[in-house]
Amino acid sequence: MQVSSLNEVKIYSLSAGRSLPEWLSDRKKRALQKKDVDIRRRIELIQDFEMPTVSTKIKVSRDGQYIMAVGTYKPRVRCFDTYQLSQKFERCLDSEVVTFEILSDDYSKIVFLQCGRFVEFHSQHGHYYKTRIPKFGRDFSYHYPSCDLYFVGASSEVYRLNLEQGRFLNSLQTEASESNVCDINPVHFLFALGTAEGKVECWDPRTRNRVGLLDCALSSVTADTEIEGLPSISALKFDGALNMAVGTSTGQVLLYDLRSSNPLIVKDHHYGLPIKSIQFHHQLDLIISADSRIIKMWNKDTGKIFTSMEPEHDINDVCLYPNSGMLMTANEAPKMNIYYIPVLGPAPKWCSFLDNLTEELEENPESTVYDDYKFVTRKDLENLGLAHLIGSSLLRAYMHGFFMDIRLYHKAKMMANPFAYEEYRREKIRQKIEETRAQRVQLKKLPKVNKELALKLIEEEGEEQHFSKKRKQKNLPSLLKDDRFKVMFENPDFQVDEQSEEFRLLNPLVSKISEKRKRKLKILEELEAQGQEEEEEPEGKASDAESSESSDDEKGWVEEVRKQRKLLRQEEKLKRQERLKEDQQTLLKPQFFEIKEGEEFRSFKDSAKKQKLMKKTLEDRLKLEEKLGTLNVSDTTVGSKQATFKLKKSEQQRKQQEAEKRHRQERKTLRRPASHLKSRRGRGRLFH
Repeated sequence: MQVSSLNEVKIYSLSAGRSLPEWLSDRKKRALQKKDVDIRRRIELIQDFEMPTVSTKIKVSRDGQYIMAVGTYKPRVRCFDTYQLSQKFERCLDSEVVTFEILSDDYSKIVFLQCGRFVEFHSQHGHYYKTRIPKFGRDFSYHYPSCDLYFVGASSEVYRLNLEQGRFLNSLQTEASESNVCDINPVHFLFALGTAEGKVECWDPRTRNRVGLLDCALSSVTADTEIEGLPSISALKFDGALNMAVGTSTGQVLLYDLRSSNPLIVKDHHYGLPIKSIQFHHQLDLIISADSRIIKMWNKDTGKIFTSMEPEHDINDVCLYPNSGMLMTANEAPKMNIYYIPVLGPAPKWCSFLDNLTEELEENPESTVYDDYKFVTRKDLENLGLAHLIGSSLLRAYMHGFFMDIRLYHKAKMMANPFAYEEYRREKIRQKIEETRAQRVQLKKLPKVNKELALKLIEEEGEEQHFSKKRKQKNLPSLLKDDRFKVMFENPDFQVDEQSEEFRLLNPLVSKISEKRKRKLKILEELEAQGQEEEEEPEGKASDAESSESSDDEKGWVEEVRKQRKLLRQEEKLKRQERLKEDQQTLLKPQFFEIKEGEEFRSFKDSAKKQKLMKKTLEDRLKLEEKLGTLNVSDTTVGSKQATFKLKKSEQQRKQQEAEKRHRQERKTLRRPASHLKSRRGRGRLFH
């Protein structure tokens, strides 16, 4: 994988390196990979992503799963499945493909415009239908609302083929002698075509009338451009509802607002080659324009160059993978190039490992040497004594300097500066001194709040850095530089209270450690008050004190822990005695409680009994209930135990039951005299 950088934009070429012939066996390929380092280190993102000789067009399906490319020789189309990272199928054609379009979301509906005036339709299984147009075609567009194909080419007419009816419709008659490109706006479906005379005609497909005409050839001529011949339109692309980009055969790109006949900006490639492709990148407001030699990315508002790429072979087509930073090109070479630019966007989901790979490469930056060449300026050549080589084959002019062989550069530098080792040694000594200075405590970094804690963190950070350098480990982020803990050293509410019980329990050795910190802090405050820089003598004294006291701490840390615990127990005992004295001095006042209606007051002993009962275990409570007769535990035939409970009645239920019992007795007493009189009356009638 080759890495290049322009304007601080990293570009990773994923197809760099030599490709192996198809006729080689797997055994020979493995043997070559063992011998050749370049073959072993190359990245083959998609297997066999190439054409036999030349690739002319490349496109991505709308679902993003399939990449289709056409090329020669023999004329063929290849479909690559990104989910499998390999080729799905290959179909050979009768003649070369001028351009093609994917009508469906996947590869099931494809239209090919061939150079022999043929229009070939393919379905999922393969070839479906083939027809012919009257004149040689150069480009076509598909109008989705009416299912019409618009063909432009070596004629003044625009041929329309309706795919729903399966027949040709009336052609559109233009003023141009020939048309090169065409495009349909995806928002309001305005049809635009670029002519050989350098004009753009806009047509309304609903009324089949021309609604606008732009003279791009006249607008492309500016004071800074030099044009030979009449510019014709070679590329055309819509962006949204109102913007349109036009590329000319002389290497200019014009950005238009459809409401104005004057271009918003004119960008010149300065190569005089026809513009082959125009793409829009909406996240960064970029336009990606390409001719056969260079791919330029520039801001569509200011025209400022963002970055550029110059492939080894001529470019035929450029395809930007949707919603990602991946760019693919069809070239005048068997291999199709794949570029990954992390600034444009993330890697596609089918090759998400590229993000981790590029992050690892950025963490370990290396000196950039382009193809074993060293870039030098004219001043560098004069310092090396090689200014007389300007104009020879040993120097290749590039931008504001020259490329020269890296071996020649090293030899010339060794002869021009024989004391390079002494300079290297002095530089290393200077770096060591800077490292020791960086480890010192800087007065300006001490905050107003929690100064002792900040001093402790700075010292611990220095020790960790020294330890990590020895172990070759990564340094952890500093707590003082973290924005999440910034308030802890600014707000006085976060001041650490060293006299609190929690602090003393969590830090049993804080007394001796704090003494050393306070000593250092006192020295720093004195220096800060005097406005002087920190000297080395106090540091030496502090370090000696630390070394002597650290040994004492290791010997007597047990005694210090015991002493702290003893002090805490004494303080707790004093606090209890003070609370007891306060309780004795306070006068107890009588309190009155109101009993709820329907309840009787017995004594405070019942609540005390309930509390004692709740503190007992379940086994003790069951034994007590069994003694009182409210619980009956018996063994069953199976071997288990059965417990029967008798619920205690509350006072209210007991009173209610007593009232019902009295009521029943009163009713019985009232019914007895009535029945007695009735029996006496009956007897009197019988004897009468």
